[in-house]
Amino acid sequence: MDVLVLGFCLVLGLLHTTEGKILRPGRVPPHIVFVMVDDQGFNDIGYHGSEIHTPVLDQLAGEGVKLENYYVQPICSPSRSQLMTGRYQIHTGLQHSIIRARQPLCLPPDIPTLPERLRQAGYSTHMVGKWHLGFCRPECLPTSRGFQSFLGSLTGSGDHFNFQSCDGTEACGFDLHDGDRPAWELSGNYSTRVKEILRHHDQRKPLFLYVALQAVHTPLQAPGHLLRRYQTLGNRPRRHYAAMVSGVDESVGEIVSELRGRGYYNNSVLIYSSDNGGQPLSGGCNWPLRGGKGSYWEGGVRAVGFVHSPLLKRKGVVSQALIHVSDWYPTLLGLPCPRTEILFNIDPVSRRHGEVDPRLLTLNGFGIWDTGVRAAIRVGDWKLLTGNVGDGDWFPPQTMPGGPQPPDDPMADPQLHGGVWTPWLGREETRDEGDDEEPDSINRKARSKSTCKVCKLRALFKKVGTRMQRATLFL
Repeated sequence: MDVLVLGFCLVLGLLHTTEGKILRPGRVPPHIVFVMVDDQGFNDIGYHGSEIHTPVLDQLAGEGVKLENYYVQPICSPSRSQLMTGRYQIHTGLQHSIIRARQPLCLPPDIPTLPERLRQAGYSTHMVGKWHLGFCRPECLPTSRGFQSFLGSLTGSGDHFNFQSCDGTEACGFDLHDGDRPAWELSGNYSTRVKEILRHHDQRKPLFLYVALQAVHTPLQAPGHLLRRYQTLGNRPRRHYAAMVSGVDESVGEIVSELRGRGYYNNSVLIYSSDNGGQPLSGGCNWPLRGGKGSYWEGGVRAVGFVHSPLLKRKGVVSQALIHVSDWYPTLLGLPCPRTEILFNIDPVSRRHGEVDPRLLTLNGFGIWDTGVRAAIRVGDWKLLTGNVGDGDWFPPQTMPGGPQPPDDPMADPQLHGGVWTPWLGREETRDEGDDEEPDSINRKARSKSTCKVCKLRALFKKVGTRMQRATLFL
């Protein structure tokens, strides 16, 4: 870790007693705003030479620290899990893929999260945006994992305007939540909630605000005034994608303006990060890096990232220090350490059972490593990739690498829960029908109950079908 990066680590670092109290008498520790954007390509920011206009991001990065050797994971859930826990995905069970909406999985509850640790250190913690770390049980929700408030989506993607999210073609539901309830009545964008948090927070207490934007993930949707900026781009996905990136730029600008206007700015740190590389098939560009989202080539795992803060003693500089998304956890908790290697993944189930080729171990792997296993590691200036690590061309990856998946739970279907994606395991129905509910909520529930018997019957058939499918795998 170079002197520059160590410098901002010390700015962010919080010294604690064994009781978790911050040893910074007379001064409020810095407010931390972490902005994670979804699927932004390495080239898709102005200061990397893109045709996409990002004046706000360019200025913030130019006045801060650009992280030009910054790495994440190639897909959503693993990157987010490592931000939240500071642990490689091989320790959280997320080394194979994302957590899909109907999978009965979530971030392991026994691992302390970043917001939980920051709350112990005296911070108020709030989240706005995309969770994508599982929600099958109530204890998996953001408000059960350290955040005092949450407004956003639980699944991996959905319509940016009506908040409908689909897992496959047969399971669709509403996915905008305020805490643990569906936010049917809310309108506006995430910036509105961010402004509310900043308006009502007591500045005598440090704030951790995690803003996880769903943009620029598909579906590619953008308002007309942003699309008109790129009407000369002939490629339609690229045109919509570019407009969405400009939307991100505007949103971050609104957040910074609010920080200034409310008096937070001079004692704040803003961190900006993409969760993985861009998907060229959906308009993203990682040039000059190889590969893209879903691959372990540089285009899939090397990300846009920077730190901006008035507290930095040196500004307007570029860091080539090796940094990984999992480093934010120890850095923000005051436990930074130099890094010389990154283990991107070891996925022992990346091949189907019985596909082991002894030659991959004895010949290619020198008797030490089975080179058929999907894995990737960087040590110093060297990077080793084995197995199926994704498309390695300088063109978009065609598909996500295949492999075994946990079976979907048919009881997760939104049709069984009033048309909403919501936790479905370990939740008992203890309330009487209609108790303390708004009329609109009652109407929605009544409509859902009118087809409840049919839905449950459909779910039963799905469950039987799923079990029969699984049984045939072992015949």
